[in-house]
Amino acid sequence: MMAMTRKLLFLFILLILGNGIRSLHAQVNVKDSTLQVSMVSVSAGAWLPMADLGDRFGPVFSAGPSFVFKTRGNWQFTLALDVFFGTDVKIRDSLFRQLSTSQGFIIGSGGTPSDVSVQMEGYGLSLRAGKLLPVIGNNPNSGLLLMAGAGYLIHRINISVLENTAPQLSGDYEKGYDRLTAGFTLSQFVGYQNLSNRRISNYYIGIELTEGFTRSMRDYDFDRMAPDSQSRLDLMIGIKAGWILPLYGRAPKDYYYY
Repeated sequence: MMAMTRKLLFLFILLILGNGIRSLHAQVNVKDSTLQVSMVSVSAGAWLPMADLGDRFGPVFSAGPSFVFKTRGNWQFTLALDVFFGTDVKIRDSLFRQLSTSQGFIIGSGGTPSDVSVQMEGYGLSLRAGKLLPVIGNNPNSGLLLMAGAGYLIHRINISVLENTAPQLSGDYEKGYDRLTAGFTLSQFVGYQNLSNRRISNYYIGIELTEGFTRSMRDYDFDRMAPDSQSRLDLMIGIKAGWILPLYGRAPKDYYYY
């Protein structure tokens, strides 16, 4: 499932680049009136996990593409894919306590300590709707952006073993330790969005809060020697920013960049 998501992300980025090249010759003037426009964007974010997610992971980062449609009434609709990643796995020591020596090493197949690393890996797909309020900014297509949405979140602990020297963490055995978790999410965003005739000046930035109602997707946790049937509340708050590429249609000949 993770590999398929990576392929979809790669295809989405290719689509963004292809549409961007085709739109470079379009001519519009965002200062004249409120526009109806389709847009694609690439975002990055820095997040602080809280509640159950904060017990498992430290700060994480995100990146991903989105497709946006803005109406002439400044209503905005977004389909977004976010890829989450981080290196601070708080439960690492307890996760491998049954496999480790008293010094904290995991002994590999050759009788020597294995080089084992863990990272947070996650994906979020969401559909959001909101309103652009042109109370700030220099044109009716820029201003305060308020969004809310729903989606699906999946995350796990990615376990990497150098040269596969620890068979106890390979193949299906890894699934007993990776804490694969998924569930429904809600999100809220407040920030600023800027659209202009200069394509490099199209961006958004703001604060986003995500609430995930998740549960374990594994039947059994090897380190706990028990299944995990508890419902989870996974919270994240972060700063998110993105570069926007409007896919403007052809405008009348008397509209020009300036």
